Order: sequence, then structure tokens, then C-alpha cells
Amino acid sequence: MIKLPILYALIVLFWACQKQVPSSQITDPVAERMLVYQRDNGGWPQPNGDPIDYEKELSPAEKEKIESEKHFEDTTIDDDATTREIRYLVEAYSNTKNHHYLHAAKKGILYLINAQNSAGGWGQFFPDTSSYRKHITFNDNSMIHVLEVLKKVSEGKESYEVLQKEFSYPARLAVEKGIQCILKCQYKQGNTLTVWCAQHDRNTLQPASARTFELASLSGSESVQILKFLMELETPSEDIKKSIQSGVAWFEKVKILDREVETLYDENGKAIDRRLKFSPGKILWGRFYDLQTNQPFVVGRDGIKKEKLEEIELERRLGYSYFGTYAEKLLKTDYPAWRQKWL
Repeated sequence: MIKLPILYALIVLFWACQKQVPSSQITDPVAERMLVYQRDNGGWPQPNGDPIDYEKELSPAEKEKIESEKHFEDTTIDDDATTREIRYLVEAYSNTKNHHYLHAAKKGILYLINAQNSAGGWGQFFPDTSSYRKHITFNDNSMIHVLEVLKKVSEGKESYEVLQKEFSYPARLAVEKGIQCILKCQYKQGNTLTVWCAQHDRNTLQPASARTFELASLSGSESVQILKFLMELETPSEDIKKSIQSGVAWFEKVKILDREVETLYDENGKAIDRRLKFSPGKILWGRFYDLQTNQPFVVGRDGIKKEKLEEIELERRLGYSYFGTYAEKLLKTDYPAWRQKWL
């Protein structure tokens, strides 16, 4: 039996695809290129693994090639793909009243709703579920970007009022299910709630590995945005309050004191290395923490945990963020304001 939200989405998708789209003389060049890249299933790809540069003009040959690939199922939410386009198209419609942009945004919303898995999460890609692409992904805040868009749709906030009539109900259900997924994924050390991994298995909800240098671990980066999203929820439940308090307590516990990241440059201004240096009063957090010991670690392309940044290859030291001031604003500003309001 098809579940009600999915059935509703399919019905609306059929309606949306059949409806005649009124034309408009006003166009937006960036929005026009987004229409070219949008796949038939409503999502957007990441050609060559990089975000699309919509400021770049397309030659007739390039446009023809991209449009010939519309049936490809390489759509993703990685690096803000699909959510970025939906946000822009909603604003573009607000500014131009060009219904082609609204129609494309609607198809994008339907893609997000249909991409939600049974656990309430989103994989990095959909419908592709090969390798780690099937995992629930908080990596680079992908799932949070989805929830933020759908929350605005459900509430009709900002320029999203034009989507509320058709999508407020399925978007609200998707957000509610997504929040429950977040709460269930929060990792426990014994009976103590901590934070989240960048990826979680879609069946067991346990932390999962992705690329060789992205091992199952507690994330000192992605967990910040998850907590900020939970803090923005109206009338938080006791479970949500507990989740936030536990996550903040973990961040307080795992601070790396008196250290900062230093990037070294050659005489031409090219980055040649990166290291941690002693810096009194400075605070960092690691990108990866051991699931049991809470010890920060780094890992290169060999997939082996290391304690020190200089122990991994230069390419990874320069090409990946292993340490940062990730939770600084969360602890200094966001959490105190939330605590004053709700506790």
C-alpha cells in the first residue's frame, strides 16, 4: 500500500507536470540556466562532483548537451545542490512573476519530498543508492538544508507563500519525520547522548563511514548546524530540549584548548602546508571524534586514524577541514539565548 504523503506527492507531481505554465517576458539569466540543468525527476546534479557555476554563460552546444541529459538520475543534495536552486527560483519568481521558475521550484520540492527515506532522512543522492550515497547524510549540512527549505514551505514564510497551498501538508509531514530522524540518530555513549556523525546508516541509524578519509565518528562540524536547526524550532518538545542540552554539553567537553589552525604560504601566496599551533586562549574543535573515547583524530586517504595533522598527506592537510572554530558561536551566543527562552 502506498503511504499517504507519497501518494499525495505523486498526485501533485502528475498535476504539476500536466499543467500549462504561463509565459512571462521577464527572465533571470541564472534562473534560466537552472532550468537547463534541472533533471526530469525535479532535482539537480553536480557535474564532475562540483557545484554548478550558474554565472557562467552556456554556449548553444553546451546547452544542447545538458538538455540531452535531463533523463539522468544523478540528482543530489550534496553541497547544497537542489536546495540552492529551489531557494533561488522561489526568489526569482517573486521578482519576475515568471511561472517557469515557480514550476521548476515545485518540481524541486516534490523531488525532496519523494527523496525522504522511510527513516525520515535523506541520502546524499536520490534515486542513486550505491555505496555511501544511500546513508542518511548530515555531511556539509545537506539534510539540514533540505529541512530548512521544507520548513519554509510548510509555514509559507518569506517568498514561499506561493508554495504553501499545494505543499504545506506534505512538507510539514516531511519536516516532522525529519526531526524524529535527527533525534533517533543522536549517538549514545552508554546512556549519555552526544552528537551526530556526518552519515548514519538508513536502517540501523548508527554512524557510518563514507569516503576513506570520512570514517564513522562524532562530527564536531555538522553537529553544530543540527543543533542550531533544533534551536530554531517553535515550542520544542522535552525530547528536543534534551537533545540540545546534551549536544551542547558534549561540545563543552571536547574543546581543544590553546590551539589554532595555521596555514603556511610561499612567497607567491600559495598555500603550502597547514598545521596546529599553540595559541593561548584559542579554542578549536575537531571534525572527527572517536565514537567511544571522544578523542579527535585525522585520517588521510589510507583510511587509518592518526593523532596529528602532520601524520597525513599534504594533499589532505590542505584539501580538507579537520579542525575549526565550529562551535564557538553556538556556545557563546546561540545556546545562551535559547536557554534563556526555553529553560
